[in-house]
Amino acid sequence: GEKPQFDFEPKNHVDLMLANDMLDLERGTKVAGFRGYFLKGDGARLAFALWQFVIDEFSKQDFTPMIVPSMVRREPFIGTGYLPQSEEDLYKTQDGDYLAGTAEVGTMGYYMDEIIDAKSLPIKYFSFSPCFRREAGSHGKDTRGIIRVHEFFKFEQVVLCEANHETSVKFHEELTKNSEELLKLLGLPYHVVVNCGGDIGLGQVKKYDIEGWMPSEKKYRETHSSSYFHDFQTRRLNIRYRDESGKLRFVHSLNNTAIATPRILAHIVENNQRADGSIYIPEVLQKYMGKAVIEATK
Repeated sequence: GEKPQFDFEPKNHVDLMLANDMLDLERGTKVAGFRGYFLKGDGARLAFALWQFVIDEFSKQDFTPMIVPSMVRREPFIGTGYLPQSEEDLYKTQDGDYLAGTAEVGTMGYYMDEIIDAKSLPIKYFSFSPCFRREAGSHGKDTRGIIRVHEFFKFEQVVLCEANHETSVKFHEELTKNSEELLKLLGLPYHVVVNCGGDIGLGQVKKYDIEGWMPSEKKYRETHSSSYFHDFQTRRLNIRYRDESGKLRFVHSLNNTAIATPRILAHIVENNQRADGSIYIPEVLQKYMGKAVIEATK
């Protein structure tokens, strides 16, 4: 996509959303503490519109929608590779459970310690859950706004497929393309980054980051992360199937963000702002919002 060209100095998403009564950070901090926020008015409507848009787009594909637990036992976190090394970034309950930072954890735990019928592969889930991250280690980063928050909502693509590298590569490209198509429909300029070996997480064979353009910062910021795990997660979770010869094999797993809110709202409002402070609503969201423009209130 083409980066928007403004004949004025573009505002950041915080100033735009505060001015249009879409966001309240002061009361968010009062109620929820550091990084707390309220989405309100057209801010909340825009988030709901995005959810419905993504649900409608994925209903056209062969993904099974699922609402998954965000409070999860320790075992699925170990299986997916988030524990033990990322424990400091997880919220833990007094009962020893954890709050997940992605629907991937609950979705991957669904088939833990099971043998899947090979005829059902590939299995594709479009999973939704509230998400929680302590953001440990991000002191001083994005302390204002909705880019980096403790509580958010995310739709996640998860695929389980046969233990074949070529098949996994095909699905990795498919998951990445799905998210690219969403950004194209939203009219957001973006690029895709292939992560180097030192930047990929535990167990990841290959990882793409998709980054959307942020006019106020004059740089791209991450919106999606697309990962291929081979059988790393499924070995830890003991998820298997019988191949044609009757041999038990570990399935391969892949995942990618479909959409995460409120972060993506920052990209939408910044790229669609107007000189008078109003915000154009991407065409694909207008039927859910019932209008084409968020008129400036200040």
